[in-house]
Amino acid sequence: MPVMPDEAIRYLAPKSGGIYVDGTLGGAGHAARILEASSPDGTLIGLDRDAEALRTAKERLLPFGDRVRLVHGNFAGIAEALAGFGIERIDGLLLDLGVSSHQLDMAERGFSFQQDAPLDMRMDRSSGATAAELLNSLAEEELARIIRDFGEERWAKRIAAFIVNARGEAPIETTLRLVDIIKGAIPRGAWEERLHPATRTFQALRIAVNEELTSLEKGLDSGVRMLNRGGRVVVIAFHSLEDRIVKNSFRHFAHGCTCPKGLPYCVCGNKPLLRLLTGKPVMAGEAEVGANPRARSARLRAAEML
Repeated sequence: MPVMPDEAIRYLAPKSGGIYVDGTLGGAGHAARILEASSPDGTLIGLDRDAEALRTAKERLLPFGDRVRLVHGNFAGIAEALAGFGIERIDGLLLDLGVSSHQLDMAERGFSFQQDAPLDMRMDRSSGATAAELLNSLAEEELARIIRDFGEERWAKRIAAFIVNARGEAPIETTLRLVDIIKGAIPRGAWEERLHPATRTFQALRIAVNEELTSLEKGLDSGVRMLNRGGRVVVIAFHSLEDRIVKNSFRHFAHGCTCPKGLPYCVCGNKPLLRLLTGKPVMAGEAEVGANPRARSARLRAAEML
């Protein structure tokens, strides 16, 4: 079930003959809507780091035939991926960020703290270090930084210390052992009523394992520069770190000039590339949140190429 599908399509505004990129294909819910809206001959390029997601998406998108092209890869490399098809310009880019419901539901992926499983957390299981490898190798100070900066967790330093102490007894390899360590680190009276105590630490580890924020910065920069005039970029974020990057990136491209504020006139010559379509992030409506709780934290921003 894609998040804010109607809003995403309204802001992306697909048209027949256009070339559109879904950089976070997932279960292809948004992709199918893009293909329907751009019929009869719009093209969709779908990227995903998760090979299992690509297999599922391929089956779902079979009815659209050769209008679909799928790539196993990170949207940070969007320019290289499209160059493989001889594509230099696109008419729209959609990014639905974060972990998918499908990945959360698969216990063996290690994203969820609700079920016991190996601490993997890689979106692309063919490469990179797992969450367990990071937990058992990084210095305490680096673990604290990751948990603080990527999880916005005020107990980061204490959690990191408990992790290092626990791994001294035996390697930390499963989700529920990590949950127990986190619960022990955060005083019981500081647990939040509506938020599991492990939520922020698991988010931080997932972001670190997959280098999500760096990928977002690179993908947005490349994707925006590939847009045709009038082309649109739509991004759905699920936490403040992602949304802040999207907001700042859009503002940077919409402002253009990079001269210091003290200069009396522009000397850099940079012109605005984008027109903001959403001043504030668009939030999901009550009916959608009721049907799909994941949509509660979703924030959609959109912009158009000048």
